[in-house]
Amino acid sequence: MSASENSKAVMVDRLLGSIKDISGLPECRNVCKKVYGNLVRRVKLLSPLFEEIKDSDCESLGDEEIRSFEPLAIALDSALSLLKFVNQGSKLYRALRRSEMAEMFQHVNDQIEAAMSELQYNKLEISEEVQQQIELVHAQFKRAKATVELADVQLDLDLTVAQIEKDPDREVLNRLSEKLHLKTINDMKKESAELHEFVISSGGEPVDTLEIMSSLLKKLTDCVLNENSEVDPPEGEKASIKHRSPVIPDDFRCPISLELMKDPVIVSTGQTYERSCIQKWLDVGHKTCPKTQQTLLHTALTPNYALKSLIALWCESNGVELPKKQGSCRTKKYGSSLSDCDRTAINALLNRLANGNMEQQRAAAGELRLLAKRNADNRVCIAEAGAIPLLVELLSSSDPRTQEHAVTALLNLSINESNKGTIVNAGAIPDIVDVLKNGSMEARENAAATLFSLSVVDENKVSIGAAGAIPALISLLCEGTPRGKKDAATAIFNLSIYQGNKARAVKAGIVGPLMAFLHDAGDGMVDEALAILAILASHHEGRTAIGQVEPIPILLEVIRTGSPRNRENAAAVLWSLCTGDPLQLKVAKDLGAGQALHELSENGTDRAKRKAGSILELLQRMEGDNNLPNT
Repeated sequence: MSASENSKAVMVDRLLGSIKDISGLPECRNVCKKVYGNLVRRVKLLSPLFEEIKDSDCESLGDEEIRSFEPLAIALDSALSLLKFVNQGSKLYRALRRSEMAEMFQHVNDQIEAAMSELQYNKLEISEEVQQQIELVHAQFKRAKATVELADVQLDLDLTVAQIEKDPDREVLNRLSEKLHLKTINDMKKESAELHEFVISSGGEPVDTLEIMSSLLKKLTDCVLNENSEVDPPEGEKASIKHRSPVIPDDFRCPISLELMKDPVIVSTGQTYERSCIQKWLDVGHKTCPKTQQTLLHTALTPNYALKSLIALWCESNGVELPKKQGSCRTKKYGSSLSDCDRTAINALLNRLANGNMEQQRAAAGELRLLAKRNADNRVCIAEAGAIPLLVELLSSSDPRTQEHAVTALLNLSINESNKGTIVNAGAIPDIVDVLKNGSMEARENAAATLFSLSVVDENKVSIGAAGAIPALISLLCEGTPRGKKDAATAIFNLSIYQGNKARAVKAGIVGPLMAFLHDAGDGMVDEALAILAILASHHEGRTAIGQVEPIPILLEVIRTGSPRNRENAAAVLWSLCTGDPLQLKVAKDLGAGQALHELSENGTDRAKRKAGSILELLQRMEGDNNLPNT
């Protein structure tokens, strides 16, 4: 690598490092929470730009583009320093100095916005999808007004009342306690320590400010102590309190059961459900989101840790018993009706896996496969007992049935989020890919499903693609049973979210089979084919490969007659083709795209309308150019 290329890579790594550091900061729990969170969120959205530039090995970057990144690197350093500063120290001090905090946030916002204005997107080889996202983020920084985000008339009023009145109303103190995130005795202990530290280090701070903070802290501490003393009433009062159950917030209820969620999970549409309820819905064959009726792109369930924490806090604050946690077998009585998790039985199965003959290994792997499928507790128990490394070893078994049981057991275990990491750390990915290439059809299909499950974790997308999974998935896409084709397509779609895997899929010949699915709807793969084509079309190699197979007639047919989601994806592919190649635009025009796109611009989904409108503008511009007089 030349010195110039090295400096480019260093700059891109520096920017990615700053974004990663900011993204990894802890949640802010003081009055700056909103403006802090908004700044972190906006900075996170810059990551795809520099990841895509890094994936291209920075070859296309000139010295001018690199120089234009320097102000942004400096601005992100300032942002990181500010975010660390406001999330430390006394919460009361932050509240009393909100106007100063607002000025600091506004300065950093303006600094980042000015730096982004220097970026020359037209000279960067980035996808249209990423460019649109960065332009939206830039617009957010332009609109950001920290003074507005930190404005809170009620907080100002409550702070004034709490300072002036000797014995403020309990409601005022409760609001302050909530706003300042000083709600528990531990919170008050920490704030007291921070105030003590502040007094020691604040040489030039006016004495009256310190007195105000000390007075407010005492009043809030008394309020919190009184609240906590009322949490555990005398035994005689407990029965009557049970009848005064607090109203459960709607956001904490499962949309299916309407009960308080104990294990909230997110489906592909972004909706959250209680895990057991949505799993039952999926197990009976439903393919849609119960709340929105949208088709689910996949059936993976992602834990909603943020909501789970909020529910736990709400339960604690309202004296409600915390929902029983799933996934821990330590508190179960082995052999009881509460769980099938029997540590002794599992250990016996593991002994047969490790030391038995081929028939014993096959039977043990089959039993673990069924146990892991049955419930969440079993998945935790089996993993904690050390089954995963032994099952990974059996992936290379010469017995096809043993191999099927092993890969399917790993698939079932991977449903548990923490097990995904254990499976990957056991070195399973290369062996799963080998099963995908060489196993029986059932083993190949379950290997594809396992790779999809593991690829829900972003870093695994990279290692799965690097292990050679994509060509094998494409083979399954062409040769598998209907279920196998669906599993392969879902895995390919998820892996292709990572930019580097898009190029791998194109080089492995994915475009031909996808176009065949569009031309022959009998396979029932049109939805999956269009979704993958839409994501590949955002990559220049994908766009080129799609353009070489005369896609426009079938894309226009889908736009005219397809489902709303398929029309949207077909329009996205057509837009990518037409914006990058005037010849493709001319083909679309000659095939009468205007009428179909006009109808889509009025009746399609929001995204479809935008894409259709953009292509119509290109067609109109082409018409105008053709009508210019010759000179």
